[in-house]
Amino acid sequence: MFKFLKKIMNNEQSTYTKEVDSVHRILKTDIKKEPNPKEDEIIFGCGCFWGAEKCFWKLPGVVTTSVGYAGGDKSNPSYYEVCSGLTGHSEVVRVIWNKSEIDISDLLKMFWECHDPTQKNRQGNDMGTQYRSAIFFKNDNNKKIILASKEQYQKELNKKNLGSIKTEIKKVETYFYAEKYHQQYLAALGNRQYCSAAPTKVKLGNFTGSSYKLKENVWENFNWEVDKCVLRSDNNPIKNSI
Repeated sequence: MFKFLKKIMNNEQSTYTKEVDSVHRILKTDIKKEPNPKEDEIIFGCGCFWGAEKCFWKLPGVVTTSVGYAGGDKSNPSYYEVCSGLTGHSEVVRVIWNKSEIDISDLLKMFWECHDPTQKNRQGNDMGTQYRSAIFFKNDNNKKIILASKEQYQKELNKKNLGSIKTEIKKVETYFYAEKYHQQYLAALGNRQYCSAAPTKVKLGNFTGSSYKLKENVWENFNWEVDKCVLRSDNNPIKNSI
């Protein structure tokens, strides 16, 4: 055990080899693709990445999603190393979207609403730095709108006396794919239907720079008043029409 922890602390490469399929279980797209000029990417940490990924793959206009690790120091960590809390990484969802079909403000709305960003280093029953709330961006052009959405959501939380946002927001250059069995976990036959997210039930409305593209019928599929509403839904992407 001590040798294992020492390797992590010294940032040594693990002998564990991660094998990850490239095809998304639901969207049938390449989860390892890079965004083209009509697309963009962002990385969200909303607690356990199983349920969080499903929230995003269901949104119309999302090209692909994957789960992985980001925000820490160790290169290509394993799930067990991240769970040790010594790598500094967070469990995250990488989202690539078509900018003509869905706006980053739609994605930010999902992010803020699908978990409780006022909880520090935890989400529901899951505790540890790997479960921290986080937004990691690669495109500098997205920083302003991310911060604007945070400011507006904090105002909405204040109305309910729900505390201050603890979300980590920073630019990152690296993202490490999680193991194969974690990818689209909730869509795999026989897997445990688990999600620890604890939404505040507070909604994000318009904010500076927002330009929502998704219609109300999409958001009607996410009733945060219903416990574990994401787990109760099917795996299919939602159509952006009435």
